[in-house]
Amino acid sequence: MDKKETLKKIYDNLYTIYCNKNHDYGDSFAKVRDKYNDKFPVILIRLSDKFARLEALLLNGNRQVKDESITDTLLDIANYCAMEVMEMNYQNSGGK
Repeated sequence: MDKKETLKKIYDNLYTIYCNKNHDYGDSFAKVRDKYNDKFPVILIRLSDKFARLEALLLNGNRQVKDESITDTLLDIANYCAMEVMEMNYQNSGGK
């Protein structure tokens, strides 16, 4: 598989993760963003949490929670960035 196909597969996986999480948790990112974004950009909190998790995963080999992976954390970061862009576009288009 070449790099373009690999990237397409990652993007497809990100979309699936987004759909599955929105199904399970509702549109929680947008709800929290709408509620608190005027006080503090929610994306900074979400990304800060994920970067702290990534740092711990990369630097601490003795993890207690075994199902948290570096790959999952990186995919979460990518999805949060995409969701923020989506929400900004939606808001700027008059959707909210």
